[in-house]
Amino acid sequence: MVEWRAMRPIRARIDSAALRHNLGAARLRAPRSRICAVVKANAYGHGLARAARAFAAAEGLALIELEAALELRRTGERRPILLLQGFFSPEELEPIAAHGLTTVVHNPEQLAMLEEARLPGRIAVVAKLNTGMNRLGFPVEDLSGVLDRLRNCPGVGAVALMTHFADADGKRGVRWQLERFEAATTGVDLPRSLANSAALLRYPESHKDWVRPGIMLYGCSPFPDESAEALGLKPAMTLASELIAVRDLRPGDSVGYGGTYTASGPMRIGIVACGYADGYPRHAPTGTPILVCGRRTRTLGRVAMDVLFADLTGIPEAAVGSPATLWGEGLSADEVAASAGTVSYELLCALTPRVPVSETP
Repeated sequence: MVEWRAMRPIRARIDSAALRHNLGAARLRAPRSRICAVVKANAYGHGLARAARAFAAAEGLALIELEAALELRRTGERRPILLLQGFFSPEELEPIAAHGLTTVVHNPEQLAMLEEARLPGRIAVVAKLNTGMNRLGFPVEDLSGVLDRLRNCPGVGAVALMTHFADADGKRGVRWQLERFEAATTGVDLPRSLANSAALLRYPESHKDWVRPGIMLYGCSPFPDESAEALGLKPAMTLASELIAVRDLRPGDSVGYGGTYTASGPMRIGIVACGYADGYPRHAPTGTPILVCGRRTRTLGRVAMDVLFADLTGIPEAAVGSPATLWGEGLSADEVAASAGTVSYELLCALTPRVPVSETP
């Protein structure tokens, strides 16, 4: 049998040194807090096991998916692992207890499941308060009753508190929620976890016992008005490909499905082996930045399943096989996302399994 491997040129490179650097940046900003590195959604597309290794200096890990937490335990991970949405059925409580996982509890239904469970050990619990985001969490006025029920639950061990900020990256900031949290928890001597990436970077008063950085660990900014580079962060994922065709257009020629871009004069375009089936946003418009031969240019027309189009004006050396960077080193995912009307979180998480991934130690 003849051995072969896929040679389509698109690839994602994960820079583990950048991941470690970004964790160090979080430590520098919150030196008195323990770090719970958020690795949900396959570590924002960077690979769960790879990120866990790179974040070895973090005191804990946080994610959504129970199976991912159990996989980390199977591979020898012994640090605290926090399930950010907790559990969804009573059947999940036994493996949570057996593997020493920590679970968020944010609603009365979860409390009732804990009270009714007969478990092989005690579960560490983080009670989540809703201080204004109105997503998950107990009303702040219910905290006393929630804590009473947790203390009386034989399956519950250590208890901590948390909330989540709705606008740490925006104009409103965190003060309004922080005041609600502090008022509700006055006199309650339990560990606290409040700060996400944005709060960690801008609001030292929110750091408390644990911080929960996410997007900053992967080298992107949580702020629309401040770049990752300005924050001292390094991109950890570079999505790169090559030109697989080059075409000369005449005035009036259109490009791609729907002909949404029409050449106003003679020009050269390159066809890049990357499309929405690779995770590139289909809604990215003409003008979205891209690097070809290391030089900044723009996309043209509509993104297709397997290809997109790049303007080669001013890049005469571009030819079939020339490199193209979709985001990462030299071109922030934040900037690409902003052009596409989304956020870098989505770009990183949307990388599809057909894109080969390599690691730079």
